[in-house]
Amino acid sequence: MSLPYFLCDDPAAGRLDGPEGRHAVTVKRIEPGEHIMLIDGSGRTAEISVTEITGKDSLVGEVVRVDDVPQPRPRVTVVQAIPKSERAELAVDLAVQGGADEIIPWISHRTIARWQGPKVAKNVEKWQATAREAAKQSRRAWVPEVREPVTTNQLAELVRGHAAYVLHEDASTSIKDIDLDVDHLYLIVGPEGGIGQKELAGIPAASISMGPEVLRTASAALAALSAIGALTHRW
Repeated sequence: MSLPYFLCDDPAAGRLDGPEGRHAVTVKRIEPGEHIMLIDGSGRTAEISVTEITGKDSLVGEVVRVDDVPQPRPRVTVVQAIPKSERAELAVDLAVQGGADEIIPWISHRTIARWQGPKVAKNVEKWQATAREAAKQSRRAWVPEVREPVTTNQLAELVRGHAAYVLHEDASTSIKDIDLDVDHLYLIVGPEGGIGQKELAGIPAASISMGPEVLRTASAALAALSAIGALTHRW
């Protein structure tokens, strides 16, 4: 069984405290003698043999090994049209499990959920918290960053000149036929109601198919990332 992962600023120091320490000591009930993995979310990991527990939120241990895990290639940014609230966190969770390296919320023309004013920062942090927990659960050394949301016009400027693909049910090109020998690509996932033709035409990205079935917005990124993982050296 793989070791439990916990986030900290300096994994090589062999110390864990604060909210993550409380989760390890109080929730997971980690005890001296057990091994855990500390990560900084940016590729550095350290296996720790726990030697001492202090209070309800602190532990220290001996460093067994330290590794620096490189980012996978291609780096994949998932642009996710903001789903309804009950599906939003699921979409983020599944994308992180699939290996997303970055997530950008997209306010498309057909997006029902609208982030405005104070809701923007609150929802970005909610998505980021979901990404952190999914990364730990998936035993990932890299925690994807959730960016500020973009409009369709901003998305068009963002992906212009880059390898960018819209997952679309009517596309004639399969994901297995695109060039994945790139350093970075964008996967664009539309809203529940689909992407309108006018909006689609304004995004400088190729449309690709994930097969004959129509995927839900919450699971589309996971399916595409899984295909990319199998078709490249990411897996």
